[in-house]
Amino acid sequence: MLSNRRTFLTGAALALAAPALIRPARADQPVPPLGEDGLHKPDWIVETFKDMRDDLTEANAEGKRLLILVEQRGCIYCTRMHEHVYTDDRIAQMLRDDFMVVQMNLFGNVPVTDFDGVEMDERDMMNRWGVVFTPTMMFMPEAIPESGTAAQNAAMVMPGAFERGTTRLMLQWVLERGYEGDEHFQHYVARNLNAGN
Repeated sequence: MLSNRRTFLTGAALALAAPALIRPARADQPVPPLGEDGLHKPDWIVETFKDMRDDLTEANAEGKRLLILVEQRGCIYCTRMHEHVYTDDRIAQMLRDDFMVVQMNLFGNVPVTDFDGVEMDERDMMNRWGVVFTPTMMFMPEAIPESGTAAQNAAMVMPGAFERGTTRLMLQWVLERGYEGDEHFQHYVARNLNAGN
């Protein structure tokens, strides 16, 4: 595991951030329709051939960060994110403008090529990456060595469903490359919440 890679722990984040982030849901953006695979299809999802090397190159060329979003059919947490979190204007705008979001199906059979050239169906690749929960967001750095998997090289992994504030701050923290610094994400969240951000 790379020294700059940090895994976001679900329980600790909720304990710190949830009380300050509770607010009624509102529909700033329409809830996206479901695709044939049973996954939500917002306009900020980019359809690719799921070759992670090509996707990273394309994201970099567009000045965006590559974000792998793992979901599954019938996932109530994924639905909650699409209905109450990703519909927030600021979050939706960041996902459109600053990230290239590639959707993966935890139990899908679409071929995926990892950064080290290994090709597997989605479900097998998710096993390889150790993804066992949906939704999971995997944020890729701009440069990745030719060896290693997406999971081994991820700058940040966010497993779980969170409220708007935590999700927005995670996107912002990744864009600011907070994972390269000494400030833990929990402290970043607390500092921003105390400042009213």
